[in-house]
Amino acid sequence: MPFDFSLPVRVTDWRDRIARFVDDVVIPREQDAFAAGVDDALRKELQQEAKAAGLWAPQLPADLGGGGFAFDEAAVLLEEAGRSLLGPLALNCSAPDEGNMHMLHMLATPAQRERYLLPLAAGDIRSCFAMTEPPPGAGSDPAALRTTATRTSGGWVIAGDKHLISGAQGAAFAIVMAASPQAGGATMLLVDAGNPGFVITGHARTIDAVSLGGHCRVRFDSAFVPDDAVLGAPGEGLRYAQVRLAPARLTHCMRWLGAARRAHEIALARSVSRSVFGAPLAEHGMAQQMIADNEIELAAARALLWQVAWQVAQGDKSTEASSRAKVFISEAVSRVVDRSVQLCGGLGTSEELVVGRIYADVRAFRIYDGASEVHRMSIARRAARRARADG
Repeated sequence: MPFDFSLPVRVTDWRDRIARFVDDVVIPREQDAFAAGVDDALRKELQQEAKAAGLWAPQLPADLGGGGFAFDEAAVLLEEAGRSLLGPLALNCSAPDEGNMHMLHMLATPAQRERYLLPLAAGDIRSCFAMTEPPPGAGSDPAALRTTATRTSGGWVIAGDKHLISGAQGAAFAIVMAASPQAGGATMLLVDAGNPGFVITGHARTIDAVSLGGHCRVRFDSAFVPDDAVLGAPGEGLRYAQVRLAPARLTHCMRWLGAARRAHEIALARSVSRSVFGAPLAEHGMAQQMIADNEIELAAARALLWQVAWQVAQGDKSTEASSRAKVFISEAVSRVVDRSVQLCGGLGTSEELVVGRIYADVRAFRIYDGASEVHRMSIARRAARRARADG
């Protein structure tokens, strides 16, 4: 069975152009953005420049204005965009919009496509995905949903509280996951931000600082939506969530792998230029171990990511492979960034070298889209079932 890891010319062309764009256009904006905060004005400015450079949304189909790359090809390009925390935002391949665009592309009716997907794909609006709830509601266990969607004349009434909803402030709409016992399961609904029952009640103060629109507490206060606001079929929301969550886990891996690589590049450059105790840092054994471990884990994470992205591109809908990749890569990139901070010393904890900012932002990756422990539980249960079947 042959393994071909060579990249098509079009992929290497976009990769190299994205690298230059990130270096020349995006990275120079970082310090001002970290100091003042990321806002929609910066998003629109960067996205306009990405469009002008012909580097818009590599993961989107061409008929939506994107690059039209296959999922495994997009792995190369989203990693390159992720070298700056602002890069995915500039190229319109950042969370939560990237995952929402994918799901809308798979499930939206023609009218929903026109109203929500096309402007989202064009960067004209932003969105959010409202599933996570305050305890004891849904978090790692989506079956614990407490927000409800109740049928009424001509539509649905949504009631309940959500929290840690990324990007909710300033989003044009939300995809809301709600329990709907009348439909026999959870239902996904599209709710416009202008709906009087869509109420942002506060912001969580989290350690990351580059997420546009914050991580919000949202109340759905008897929010009425018409029947055509249902995304897909009523009662099928948990099944549809896998349409979004499995690929979204991997696109997170792509972007964060790029950020970890950037942290390592900064630490490596500092290690060869900074002398301590009479020799460059890179010549000291303990530093060499950290450098080597970073090189190994970046290569291992990329190899696993490419394999699973290829499986998805071939039509594999299994979530187990994406769970394995998400656990390994989220923990590997955390270790890479942590070592990079250590190699950079005191300045590694600051935003001046960017490594400190990456360190703070990457920590949550081991929790969202399924905490490592939840994925491990699922992987172990599947392995045990196979062992029992084989026995």
